[in-house]
Amino acid sequence: MADFIRDTTFGQVARYSLGGRIFKFPEERPGFQLPGDHRRTSDDAPATNKVIRNCDSSSYPLNSSGRPRITAQQPSSGLGVPALASERIILVDWYSSNDPQNPQNWSTLKKSIVYIQVNLYTFTVYMSSSIYTSAETEIMHVFGTSQTVASLGLALYVLEIAAIGRNPPYVITFTLFVIFSTLAALVNNIPGLMILRFLQGFFGSPALATGGGSIGDITSPMSLPYGLYLWAIFATDGPAFGPLISGFSVPVEGWRWALWEILWTSGPALIGLVFLPETSSHTILLRRAKRIRKLTDNSAYRAQSEFDEVTLSPVRILSEALVIPWKINLLDPAILFTSFYCGLVYAIFYTFFEVFPLVYMDVYGMNLGEMGLVFLSVIIAAFLNSIPYFAYVHFVLNPATRKDCPVSPERRLLPALVASMLLPVGIMLFAWTSRSSIHWVVPTIGVMLTTGNTCLIIQCIYVYIAMVYPRYEASLFGANDFARAVVAFAAILWAEPLYGSLGVAKGSTVLGCRCFGCVFGIFALYLFGHYLRAGSV
Repeated sequence: MADFIRDTTFGQVARYSLGGRIFKFPEERPGFQLPGDHRRTSDDAPATNKVIRNCDSSSYPLNSSGRPRITAQQPSSGLGVPALASERIILVDWYSSNDPQNPQNWSTLKKSIVYIQVNLYTFTVYMSSSIYTSAETEIMHVFGTSQTVASLGLALYVLEIAAIGRNPPYVITFTLFVIFSTLAALVNNIPGLMILRFLQGFFGSPALATGGGSIGDITSPMSLPYGLYLWAIFATDGPAFGPLISGFSVPVEGWRWALWEILWTSGPALIGLVFLPETSSHTILLRRAKRIRKLTDNSAYRAQSEFDEVTLSPVRILSEALVIPWKINLLDPAILFTSFYCGLVYAIFYTFFEVFPLVYMDVYGMNLGEMGLVFLSVIIAAFLNSIPYFAYVHFVLNPATRKDCPVSPERRLLPALVASMLLPVGIMLFAWTSRSSIHWVVPTIGVMLTTGNTCLIIQCIYVYIAMVYPRYEASLFGANDFARAVVAFAAILWAEPLYGSLGVAKGSTVLGCRCFGCVFGIFALYLFGHYLRAGSV
């Protein structure tokens, strides 16, 4: 338990406050000896102009292609490394292939706790987006605003901006999220409420930006598709759960109750983040290198991240984070299509939160609470779609990987082909069966087909992007997230005039036809993606 707490934000703060006298690392305990080649001192090490890794090669972290990282690298001139080239350098890595500090080697219990914490955090942030929808009608009456202005409370929330990081960004940004959630529940004017809703979404965005990264840190490559899909389920089911809990409370307690419920759920999630162990291997090894330097009084011990940092100028960081992703989107038709497609299905998903009252309250006469129960169909659909997806990964992709047979990025899109055809079918079923003469279960089946396959499409596309551009995957995910957020923002605002002018059937048909068009795009990507990749930047 002490080792678990030591790696958390709480443990690091406690160690700093007490001068490292509690929650000690192995290198700080009396009698510790560096294992194997790590015992070598700078005087014993041969002079070299390369950076040498002194540990069992079986413990090397794998890059995105599944091969070990480079074990020796030639310093580049003008980047700060030559100053180290004359020194005798020992690159700090895992002590062995079963090093307990390697997140991949953590116990099942420790990994399970991390899964619960990250998924609860993600669930809370996404639930906080849609929980507001039950309060929109009362907000219109209280503040005398239009439907469009009231919808901004949801639209501004999903207009998030991706963040980079692990534990520090999690704790800092989510603390601000809790603060702004408190202020949102207390505000007495509509402009203030809209600003605070935007800030809630802004500071909740690391849940999407790096939540999957935390899952990947502790999950083996073979099991990663399962872990990421489970995380995606919580991201999908969070918005579905929001109207369920606020639908019963808002009619009784008022519109502020929905915003107070955000605070009640985010409080426990924040406590969980404070006790979330650091999962980034780069950070763990950097801290280890600093401890070894202190232990041996030898500056030769360095972490890989220390060499990576000296090659990164501010201009290069900005270029890789902001310029290159959009350049790839413009010059690579495959990536441009994935950004558009993700934005479209994400927008349709959030449009449901605006059209549900028109169907289940106006047509079927449900109250807010009963309509919230319909959102359970979204949760059920996400879990049901995991069955064929997990079967495909388990019986097709993983056996090929074990046999060292290359799995092309396009093969990861195969489940999305089926999902892309079922998604517009679901939209049309919802559109043309939402009438009093047809039982409400029928359009709800359409909702399940739409939302469940939305989750599956985004999952497959993200895996595809990671395989095609592993170097820029984080920045491309950020660009994709931004594109989805902007389109969803617009969709929430266009929903009311769209359905008000055309009605539920014709309005949904407009969206469904666009999804039908994307079926050809995803099939073209599957069949000809390798040609597009060959000619891309």
